[in-house]
Amino acid sequence: MNAKRHLPTLAATVILTGVLLTTVALATVALAASHEGGKELYTAKCASCHGADGTKALMSKPVKGLKAEAFTKMMQGYKAKTYGGTKKATMEKVAEPLSDADIKALAGHVGTL
Repeated sequence: MNAKRHLPTLAATVILTGVLLTTVALATVALAASHEGGKELYTAKCASCHGADGTKALMSKPVKGLKAEAFTKMMQGYKAKTYGGTKKATMEKVAEPLSDADIKALAGHVGTL
C-alpha cells in the first residue's frame, strides 16, 4: 500500500525529467542552427587577418576570447560605420555585405575560439 502512494510522485518525476531533457535537446539544436555556417564564413572572411584560431595579431587585433555579444556589437558597428579604430575602413568593407544572420553565425563561431 505504501508503494501506491509514491507511484504518482515517481510518475511526475519521470515526466518532468523527460520534459527537461527534451527542452535541453531542442535548445542545443537551436543554438547549433544559429551558428551554422559560422566557421565557413570565418574561414572565408576573417581568418586571413585574424588567423584560423583567432589569435593572429600582426595586422589586426585577435578575436579569440571575444564573447559572441561583443563581437556582434562590433560587427554591427562596422556595418553601420559607427565603430572602429585604425582598421575601420577595412572592417567596414568586410562587414557591409554581411546579413544579420551572417553576423550571428560568425559571432557564434568566434565565441567558441
